[in-house]
Amino acid sequence: MRQYNELLDYILKNGKIQNDRTGIGTISVFGYQTRFNLQEGFPIVTTKAVPFRWIAEELFWFLSGSTDEKELRKKGIDIWAEWADEEHTSKFGRKAGDLGPIYGYQWRSFGGDYPERNGFDQIKAVVEEIQKNPDSRRLIVSAWHPRQAREVTLPPCHTLFQFKVENRRVLHCQLYQRSADAFLGVPFNISAYALLTHLIAHVCDLEVGQFIHTFGDLHIYRNHIEQVKIVLARNPRPLPKLEITNAEDYKGFEGLLRFKYENLKLQGYNPHEKVAAPVAI
Repeated sequence: MRQYNELLDYILKNGKIQNDRTGIGTISVFGYQTRFNLQEGFPIVTTKAVPFRWIAEELFWFLSGSTDEKELRKKGIDIWAEWADEEHTSKFGRKAGDLGPIYGYQWRSFGGDYPERNGFDQIKAVVEEIQKNPDSRRLIVSAWHPRQAREVTLPPCHTLFQFKVENRRVLHCQLYQRSADAFLGVPFNISAYALLTHLIAHVCDLEVGQFIHTFGDLHIYRNHIEQVKIVLARNPRPLPKLEITNAEDYKGFEGLLRFKYENLKLQGYNPHEKVAAPVAI
């Protein structure tokens, strides 16, 4: 996927050294955008191996509205573990595993009184609006609640996404991401929102179009630079194709919630080997 290598190269060539909350420091640029035509293949990084199952299961976890890290851990996925231990959750009066009002809660109960699920269901609203009013310019989901962003250890980084239905046939998605870890986080973000676009298109009987990824603070952590150089020395490989299976009757909002990993097949994904890097906490 050449766009990802171009993104890394742009940061190295144009970024400025900056301090950050982790104490590690970054090379950072502010403002960047990349586009992916979802009809040309599924956008997933090929210059290093990315675990597609983890991406899909995390997305389904968000869509369920859950903020319980233990539900991901049961599936062998520990990407939220560092923020879910008692040291972090107790700061907000919560038990270990309770991440607070992060993505799932904001998507499915925005403005609610956490942990009560009494807020506004943005996912349900946007799917229903696509179905009844596809020309709408208000197909927006926000994960950024200014007050509740202060009540979690890691406030939402991918903060707002908007859909557009072109000619009542093709579904596009644009994401605004306020903060982006280019080496570890961005590969997940690209594929997660591409997958979300495919799923929404499927349940609304639309074709997929473009995924546009717009960044605020886009950065490479200073302890990831050698790993970035390894990836940049590799040639991107052809993109795989996403196949949705056994889901012909998955329609509308209820259909969206029925999806499981078993409904997905990523055909032809042949990445270079994995490149490990430490997570900045």
